[in-house]
Amino acid sequence: MSLRSAAAGLLASSVALAVAVSSSAAADGGHEQTQDAMDAVVRRGDAPGLLGQAEDGGGVWHGEAGVADRESGRPRLPGERFRIGSITKTFVATVLLQLEAERKVKLDDAVEKWLPGLVRGQGHNGRRITLRQLLNHTSGIYDFTVAPAFRRQLFGPAFLDRRYDRHAPAELVRAAMAHPPDFPPGTGWRYSNTNYVLAGLVVEVVTGRPYAEEIRNRVIDPLGLRDTSLPGESTGIPGRHGRAYSSLPGDTRTEGSRTEGSRTDADGTRTVHDVTALNPAIAGASGEMISSTGDLITFLRALLDGRLLPPRQLRAMTTTVPTADTTPYERYGLGLRARELSCGTVVWGHDGTIHGSAALAMATRDTAHSAAFHANGDWSVTEDELLEAEFCG
Repeated sequence: MSLRSAAAGLLASSVALAVAVSSSAAADGGHEQTQDAMDAVVRRGDAPGLLGQAEDGGGVWHGEAGVADRESGRPRLPGERFRIGSITKTFVATVLLQLEAERKVKLDDAVEKWLPGLVRGQGHNGRRITLRQLLNHTSGIYDFTVAPAFRRQLFGPAFLDRRYDRHAPAELVRAAMAHPPDFPPGTGWRYSNTNYVLAGLVVEVVTGRPYAEEIRNRVIDPLGLRDTSLPGESTGIPGRHGRAYSSLPGDTRTEGSRTEGSRTDADGTRTVHDVTALNPAIAGASGEMISSTGDLITFLRALLDGRLLPPRQLRAMTTTVPTADTTPYERYGLGLRARELSCGTVVWGHDGTIHGSAALAMATRDTAHSAAFHANGDWSVTEDELLEAEFCG
């Protein structure tokens, strides 16, 4: 999902994990620092394995580090598919902006117009929240993924028994509506997965079709994204893929000398769980999708160079607001992040985390340089060093 906002405060500090490191791609000229950074991530135990892909003036580069399967030791391979979490949001925002270009919806429409009565309770009021505010996270709507009851079910030990549960979008929204909003609409910024569950529902009401069908028809098929899919409630990952591993950051059980989850065992190793199979309805339109590094780069480049949106809608998407993140260089548009790196380069894209999977896709605004990465573990955030190495190294 991401469940980026939900996991950010709970991810543990990095500890060593004994896995192999594959540096076969390091000799590929121009990306040595990126490969070194990927190797370092695995060496520190921040992820069992990483994939990287970049496109620039020198062509296409692939990098791999660590393993796709901790039991067999199989290395990661280019072209593997994985869950992309909140990068799903960029796809959803693209479709909603296409609908706006077709004059079927307006960004300043109230949520209440399309979803009457749904955004109500504990001070939430859909009449005062616009679609634009959903897309840029200025709505103030509570994030269902931080609701205590939801966290107990899906971010702690209970997840292993609840991973296949069904979660309708309305259920996710109701979980959010049981808590007060974070702030009045338009007066602040906070990442909320509920915003995009609602955006997906708006797409369905406007078109009369599932948002997944609209994404396939409007984005996936026209761009030929063969590795990209919306699984709905299908629990597996189609095609070639590795395993996905989670420390279950909400897991704080203590058994003997061991503390499960985001803490470490007495011998200094981390307890992780294979969470490859799960029902992605826990994320829905906020983070259910599957893709590959190559498809993510293709999508991001097509988006930024204007192949998916007319100029007015692309300007709206890239009009950003400051975020509440710790860095002053982070801004958020409509389903799109902008980040200024230490070398002054500004990159655009999104990250995404769901159980056992952390993905990242970013590109310069002119699309001359783009990159995508994937880690098959969810307990450490490593995007800064990967982006710095690739775009500033």
